This record gives sequence, C-alpha cells and structure tokens, in this order.
Amino acid sequence: MRRTRAERAPRAEATTADAAIVLDRVGVEVDGAVLLHDVSLELSARRTAVIGANGSGKSTFARLLNGLRLATSGSIRVHGLDPRRDAAALRRRVGFVFTNPEAQILMPTPAEDLALSLRDLPRAARAEQVRTLLPQYGLADHADVPVAALSGGQRQLLAIAAVLATEPALVVADEPTTLLDLRNSRRIGDLLLALDAALVIVTHDLELAGRCDEVVLFEDGTVRVAGDPASVIEEYRRSCA
Repeated sequence: MRRTRAERAPRAEATTADAAIVLDRVGVEVDGAVLLHDVSLELSARRTAVIGANGSGKSTFARLLNGLRLATSGSIRVHGLDPRRDAAALRRRVGFVFTNPEAQILMPTPAEDLALSLRDLPRAARAEQVRTLLPQYGLADHADVPVAALSGGQRQLLAIAAVLATEPALVVADEPTTLLDLRNSRRIGDLLLALDAALVIVTHDLELAGRCDEVVLFEDGTVRVAGDPASVIEEYRRSCA
C-alpha cells in the first residue's frame, strides 16, 4: 500500500499511521546528479518488491531505508525512525543484503563471520548460536571452510545468515539473486519470502516480484506506480515494450 504522486494501480488504502515506511517528497542529489526526486510513498505490506530499469533509482531507494545513503530533501521514517537522526537505532532494526556477498562477508570462514554478527552475545551463547544457524542455511559442513572456497550461492546464504542473526525487524535486499544461477536464485528467493521479518527486495526477477504482497515501480528517479503486483508488473512490461 502506498501514496505516490505517480499514476496509481488499484490498491486498498493505508493510513500513514499504519505504514512502516513513509517517504515524503524525498530527493537525493550527489555531485549535481539527481538520483531520486519527489518520491512520496507509504509501504505497509510484509513483502514489497521494487522493480525498474537499471539506473531508475531502485538501489538508491533501498539504501535510504537503513541510512546507507541519506536524502538531500524531503523526509523519511522507517518503523518510526529518522535515518539521519536515528542512524544507529535504524541499522540495528534494518538488515541489508547486498547484491554481491563479498561486500558484507568480513571474516575468513562462515563460523567466524556469523560470530562477528553475534559479537554482542557472551562467548558461550555466541558459539551455540553459530552452531544452530549454520545447518539452517546449509553450511553445517562448511563452518571452517575458507569463504573463498564456497560457491556463489553458499556465500549469499552466509551473507543472509549473518544479517538475520541479528533478528532485524526489516530486511532490505538489493538484487540478492542477480549473480546466482537459477537453482540458487530460487533458493535465496524462497528463503527471503519466508522470513518472519518484513522484506523489501529490489529485483529484476519479475516472477519473484509477483510473489510479493506489493510492488513499487521506479522510473527516471521516481515512483511511476505502486500497488498490486500483477498490475504493476504488467505496467512495467508495457513500458518496456
């Protein structure tokens, strides 16, 4: 559900009080280049897909949601938090999954990388949690294997596991299946869609987007339309024809 100044797809109305993510006339400008402009949006669905052409503003929008990039105009609230004023609290609440897991895997082995995410726990509890998490992501036999020896799918599973280990309320995933083969793409997609946490997923996979509860279409740095997945995806297909 959402509000946008762009054309609307049929969708039940939501109030600002209900929306978990609210953007009001948001713009992002970097070194004179306008990356986003006049983005007004309210999102409250559990699973939201963000689609659009390369360079349309999708990834910039995703990075606004946990403060990796800050707006230069307008206002943003994510679960009631202001990314500029409440940066530390927001990053504890919002987990971010990058396209390339190499951008977020910091330690030499899966066990060590998960332990890093759990560093606030006492040592014994941290070790027990690592032992619990590894098999959940198919990494039980790879706990001490060098990350460089893992497949692309295994690395993405590790990256997601490290994010989810902190139990975020919202997971933002920026094209997490782009670098994967079909089997691993489906595995990662299924994993993300089954999360208890809210999900915002940027994707070019329209089948995956269609499985979400709502879809947002970006075009030329702003929202073209948002709402029912089938309607928005069809609008995107028409715009690409």
